[in-house]
Amino acid sequence: MQWLMKRIQDARLYGIVDLGYVEPGNVWRMTQELCEGGVDVLQLRAKKIVKSEVERLARLMLPVTREHGVPLVINDHIDVAAAVGSEGVHVGQDDDAVAKARAVVGSSCFVGKSTHSLDQAEKAHDEGADYIGFGPLYATGTKPDYVPIGLQDVAEVHRRVWLPVFCIGGVNATRLDEILAAGAKRVVVVSSFLLAADVSGEVRGLKERLITSSPLA
Repeated sequence: MQWLMKRIQDARLYGIVDLGYVEPGNVWRMTQELCEGGVDVLQLRAKKIVKSEVERLARLMLPVTREHGVPLVINDHIDVAAAVGSEGVHVGQDDDAVAKARAVVGSSCFVGKSTHSLDQAEKAHDEGADYIGFGPLYATGTKPDYVPIGLQDVAEVHRRVWLPVFCIGGVNATRLDEILAAGAKRVVVVSSFLLAADVSGEVRGLKERLITSSPLA
């Protein structure tokens, strides 16, 4: 059964297959479990991995994500995103500008950007990003060099930018209630999913709480 592809605007729960936690040989299985659990969008994050391997893994993931209607996002490697035809690409503050990324991947591929402050969020909005990641909210092993920004600006960033804001960094089931109470509507979950004994069950449970507690306006 081929599902309709979800739009980034409608996405609530963003998963990441991060090779800091997932061995290359487990990427296909993890992709399957995350999609079956109900992630709305899925990113491949492969730091310090040769580009040819990033492309190989992306091509491995694409049949699974497309079967479930889940957009696949490639982190950093805009040329890989263009080569495999992924639905999205994500750039950081130190990576290529949104305009350059869009010029490479084309208009059919959405572009997201990492932001770590209100000022960066507004600049990403003005650059024309299709969504932003906002964080890290808490200290996280995924990005240990980043100082956590806390929850105090979560509500304000939603007032300042008119695009999907995905709160990221240390998000898990235990912290979900306080994150939503701070004003979050969309979240990114990494290690809490990837290290779970029952990946699909962990995704399913958190997504149900997210949708019930924080409906989109």
